[in-house]
Order: sequence, then structure tokens, then C-alpha cells
Amino acid sequence: MDEDTKSRLERLQAEIRLQTGERVTQQAILARLVERAFESKADLVDSFREERVPLDDEERARFHEGTVSSGKTTTEADVDDVLYG
Repeated sequence: MDEDTKSRLERLQAEIRLQTGERVTQQAILARLVERAFESKADLVDSFREERVPLDDEERARFHEGTVSSGKTTTEADVDDVLYG
């Protein structure tokens, strides 16, 4: 663990003690954080993705220029057939 993260964990530990009057170990804090991360696992995973700047309406319209509907609905099974044979 880098020094900045260790320092932030120590500050969090101190804040918990000040607000609750309870002493908690850093291990207990980390265990609770991991437990809560599983409750919102998708958010955690997304936090490691490359950030993308949202497109404005003009950029979105430019992206869709020239696309046409084939008139055929594509299902997940159709995509799987193309990708996996």
C-alpha cells in the first residue's frame, strides 16, 4: 500500500473513532469496504474503466450519420452465431 493510501486509511480510522467513539482496526475498515464493494460491484468495476467524455448532441448525430436500418431485428443469438460460429 502506498504512503498516500495508508495516510488516508489512518485519517478514516481517526474519523470513525471521533464520530462513533469506537476504536476500529484498519483491517476492520478494509474488510467493511470490501464487503460494501460487493454490494455495488458494478460501480467498483466501472471505476477501473477508462473514463469517456459524454458526446454532445451534435457529436452523437455525426456518429449516426450514414447508418441505415436493415429492417431486420438482430437478436443475441444472431450475434453469437456470427462471433462464435
